[in-house]
Amino acid sequence: MSPEKYIEQIQEERKAVFQELRATIKDNLPNGFEEQMSYGMIGYVVPHKLYPKGYHCDPKLPLPFLSIASQKNFIAVYHMGIYADEKLLKWFTEEFPKHSKSKLDMGKSCIRFKKMNDIPLHLISELCQKMTPQQWIELYEKAFRK
Repeated sequence: MSPEKYIEQIQEERKAVFQELRATIKDNLPNGFEEQMSYGMIGYVVPHKLYPKGYHCDPKLPLPFLSIASQKNFIAVYHMGIYADEKLLKWFTEEFPKHSKSKLDMGKSCIRFKKMNDIPLHLISELCQKMTPQQWIELYEKAFRK
């Protein structure tokens, strides 16, 4: 499945917002990340040409960084940098209320948006710009590679 096919399958009332979220991410991620389908979601990864070791859970897969998905009750942004970097998590949780009327609904790497008209795209664009593929590789190796 391609990202376009994925979006075709999303509920009609979410498509425009989801496409806007995808465009925001693509426009703001530093060069080097690549878009692909990953774990049934649209993912942004560090490709093997930049990180030949791949993902430690399955080295045949490129290193995942960020994914977006339309789940049953929300749109989700999964950001591994937030999971691995306490300073980035602190920045995001402090900035979120400045950009959204909604309460932050978040797991370890998952940011959930139940209100389609309240996704803080400007904040997502800033978040995307905060980590290059090389910075993610360095952080990943410190946090997850043994």
